[in-house]
Amino acid sequence: MRSVVKVAKTVREAIEIALEELSVSETDIQVEVLEEPSKGLFGIIGTKDAIVKVTVINDPVEITENFLNRILSAMNIKGNVLVRREDSCLKVEIININSSDMGIVIGKRGNTLDAIQYLLSLSVNKNRDDYIKVIVDIKGYRKKREATLIRLANRMAEKSKYSKRPVKLEPMNPYERRIIHSALQNVNGIATYSEGEEPYRRVVIQAK
Repeated sequence: MRSVVKVAKTVREAIEIALEELSVSETDIQVEVLEEPSKGLFGIIGTKDAIVKVTVINDPVEITENFLNRILSAMNIKGNVLVRREDSCLKVEIININSSDMGIVIGKRGNTLDAIQYLLSLSVNKNRDDYIKVIVDIKGYRKKREATLIRLANRMAEKSKYSKRPVKLEPMNPYERRIIHSALQNVNGIATYSEGEEPYRRVVIQAK
């Protein structure tokens, strides 16, 4: 477990400095006050700062690295994990992986990558009060998939307008359905809605 010792005028200030350096939230740490602050003679002579030891006991970055390294090892795939924490979001990139293994990790239409992301989110957020959003990507796949879905949405919208019939898309996860809805929300003469039950829920594009 990572830990740091910080010195500041107050215990609170020392904790804040430690949190910034460790890039974690206060719910992820254990604090040990090594020395309480004290005021000396006339509030000047002999003044002592606070000394605290802050230890990370629930590090989402460490949990992510360990989880994904075990997953890749179980899949017999060589790769590395790069994790960035941005406030309440963890952005995870799988790097240094060859093209054939990349296809295995992504799976058909991203199904395997989505499954890995879902399981990782469960692991990271276990026993947490503050929810951390987890996004797992590999060589920019998610941006490419988003662009593909937007093109599909516009093409199917034109088809619906031309045929005057609703167009039902293939089943998608909630994230991909939101991309479709968002892409067409301001398109004149087109409405979208979802139908069906998970995991077979799909977007329907309807010409008004």
